[in-house]
Amino acid sequence: MITRATILALGCSAFAFGCTAEQSPADEQQEIIDNLVQAGFPADDIQVFDGKVYTGLDGHVTLQASREMLQTDGTAEQYRTTNLMSGQTKICLVPSSSFSSNATLMSGLTMARDNYNALPLVFDFQIGGTGCSSSISITTTTGAGGSAGFPSGGRPYPGPVYIGTGTANYGTNVVEHVVTHELGHCIGFRHSDYYNRTISCGSGGNEGTAGVGAVLIPGTPSTAVVGGSIMNSCFRSTETGEFTSSDVTALNTLY
Repeated sequence: MITRATILALGCSAFAFGCTAEQSPADEQQEIIDNLVQAGFPADDIQVFDGKVYTGLDGHVTLQASREMLQTDGTAEQYRTTNLMSGQTKICLVPSSSFSSNATLMSGLTMARDNYNALPLVFDFQIGGTGCSSSISITTTTGAGGSAGFPSGGRPYPGPVYIGTGTANYGTNVVEHVVTHELGHCIGFRHSDYYNRTISCGSGGNEGTAGVGAVLIPGTPSTAVVGGSIMNSCFRSTETGEFTSSDVTALNTLY
């Protein structure tokens, strides 16, 4: 399940933007060790050989296995900003030339649009076009992951939303996940684990209210789990790009 170690080079701040990225092997190794300690394994029973983590000298523990030791039942909570959209019916997504020239990124954008439009929301996303209530510009940056902002004045964050070109290396499903995640910020969603980024990132602390609020959405639980929401702070290389039931509840509650 996921974590991420590096934030995009554009300097995206967790306190001003929503970001997603991948973790490094060193951070993955440290997360496994941290998870084992949290699960009750004595620190002196944990060893690292050739980059792999073992317990009892011969029990290889993968990242997935270490996370499953800590998992509890339930789905991720959902939090929103104080400001939300109002009066929006058609929101146009406007990709830059650098974005639209990348077939994988465009496929992910189309799939992200379809995620939202498949729900009975008061607004639809449209790629390009005219007659829009508002528009969100989308462009590329280096690395993997993305960044965005939050609504103001009843309108979504206008952009630019940045998506790293390296995200395409993970395939269309991961691009779909990252774009869907960043659009979630644009319409008012905070990270589901904003209060403890370690849950999905393996490290990090509390983002706080970030000046935009962190309001629990009714009908969603108050604790986050890995893979429980498309709005988790960090993504996994195995993401499907689809909403979880918690995401759908949150969207239907707000819009």
